Amino acid sequence: MMAVWARPVSRWGCLLSAARAAELPRRLRSGGRPARACRQLARAAALPAGREIVPGRLPACRRLSVGSRSPPDSAKDGSFSSSESNLPSVQQGQAKPEILPDLNAKILDEDWDDIPPSSALEVISEEEAVQIIAEPLLPIQSSTLREYVDHSETLAKLVHLGVDLSQVEKRQKAGQLLLTLDFEKDVKKKLLFLKDVGVEDNQLGPFLTKNPYILGEDLEALETRVAYLKSKKFGKSEIAQMVSRAPYLLLFSVERLDNRLGFFKNELGLSVKKTKDLVIRLPRLLTGKIEPVKENLQVCQIELGFQRNEIQQIVCKTPKILTASKKRLKQTFDYLHNIMGIPHHMLTRFPQVFNSKLLRIRERHMFLAFLGRAQYDPAQPSYISLDQLVSLPDEVFCTEIAKASMQDFENFLKTL
Repeated sequence: MMAVWARPVSRWGCLLSAARAAELPRRLRSGGRPARACRQLARAAALPAGREIVPGRLPACRRLSVGSRSPPDSAKDGSFSSSESNLPSVQQGQAKPEILPDLNAKILDEDWDDIPPSSALEVISEEEAVQIIAEPLLPIQSSTLREYVDHSETLAKLVHLGVDLSQVEKRQKAGQLLLTLDFEKDVKKKLLFLKDVGVEDNQLGPFLTKNPYILGEDLEALETRVAYLKSKKFGKSEIAQMVSRAPYLLLFSVERLDNRLGFFKNELGLSVKKTKDLVIRLPRLLTGKIEPVKENLQVCQIELGFQRNEIQQIVCKTPKILTASKKRLKQTFDYLHNIMGIPHHMLTRFPQVFNSKLLRIRERHMFLAFLGRAQYDPAQPSYISLDQLVSLPDEVFCTEIAKASMQDFENFLKTL
């Protein structure tokens, strides 16, 4: 009789324990008493299958001595029934657990949704570890922008445009500026603006290499400065030429541009048209320092002895004289005026000679003097202009001006 009902009772006890375990998360979420629910679950798990705790009562148990087993009286008398004697004997450690169907699988699956995500400190297997793909870390500090190109869309696209980052990073805080800019929000609009001003596509890279700071300027301020130049009657092509040759031009405010134009107009006594022509030919006069310009004007007037009107003509023909080295300017004038005997009015007619190297002037003059052809007075025969003296290539100078061969000129230079 025992074998008939013992197995169903044991199976029912296992199902009841599983159901209680599945019910615990709901009790915890319902706001009940979690401690009490945990104690009840612990009690239920500790009970053998088929037994329950009845409130107020303890389950009946039987004392058995581990060392001595006393068979029942019927065993001593040998009066076991045939059905009971045919039952297989159950020995400790030989019983095989029976796998039961989980009737509460649906309930348990629902509770899996409430399980929190795994921790970052959770131990994983080697197979899972090798499947993790980590993005390269952004360098915290670097002396070159090259290490940031793979992490920055702005830098990658600027490199594609032809910007030389090795030159940009030499400029103060230029690299930090580029790393903070968003290409779509900050850079793209400035590129379209520069193209509208007249900077060619193949010049955008070199332009931004020289002046990356324009990408951080306010677009409205840039447009205001271009509008000012247009108001001063500068044409579109002239503005494009000025911006391309002086990349920092649009970084200066309208007030500074206006003051600089007024300086050259008043200091040199130039007309509006001549002032425009001056800055178009040398637009860095608007962006460079004004002190060297003032010093060169004083050198021309005081030390070199040019008159105000002569300085006007020299500057309009050769604007670079305003930014030239004072030492070089004085050395060239000293050789032309004191050694070669060129008067001021002749230097005023050909001021391009100040842009030539002093060594070139000295070598050619000495060769002409050796040949007896050093004549710089236009009133005399065999007159040689200063322009011919310094601008022609060596071959043309030898054959047409010196009337000698190139070999003769090279042999003469060896004697110097």
